[in-house]
Amino acid sequence: MKIGIFISGTGTNMVAVCRNFLEKRLEGVDEISFVLSDKRNAPGLQKAEALGIKTIVLPKRKEQTREDYEAEMLKTIEPYNVGLLVLAGFMKVLGERFLGGFHGKIINIHPSLLPSFTGVNAQSQAFEYGVKVSGCTVHFVDSTLDGGPIIIQQPVFRKNDDTDETFRARILEQEHILLSKAVSIVCKGEYKIHGRYVVVLNQEEL
Repeated sequence: MKIGIFISGTGTNMVAVCRNFLEKRLEGVDEISFVLSDKRNAPGLQKAEALGIKTIVLPKRKEQTREDYEAEMLKTIEPYNVGLLVLAGFMKVLGERFLGGFHGKIINIHPSLLPSFTGVNAQSQAFEYGVKVSGCTVHFVDSTLDGGPIIIQQPVFRKNDDTDETFRARILEQEHILLSKAVSIVCKGEYKIHGRYVVVLNQEEL
């Protein structure tokens, strides 16, 4: 399956996926067709280029409505005919116009154990709340905020001497591992969805 990756910032999760692909450790993926950013200055763009991945820069113009912007996004990526879009730190909420074009074909990585701590700065939200365990989640994207069916999750236990920064860093380490696992699960079709529950068919590999 061909995939595309959306980013807005540093792109470290994107790099992890791309490296696994280039090292032939990303089963089910035939091609990473592009890395798209909605930010011209996103550091992840240079990282993708350094890995030999095509980059697309598509910022939203001030005069564009969200519907018009999403229509432009769909038109831009249509020629690549990708079977899965991977949101790896993409900070825009996708609307119905875009989701309708890729129903069930978009996944997102989120740095908490959903449904807890949705939205931005989830790691700090969890840390300030005083949790003993947080982690990361890969889920299908729907019209709700971080609310689509969960594919896989990885807990990260808080250490007594953790700071916000060290806790965030240890969660990010697990994100790098988890996202590639989820990409392979979806691209290989090794899942079924019952209501909201995603059954992973080869759990012994997780």
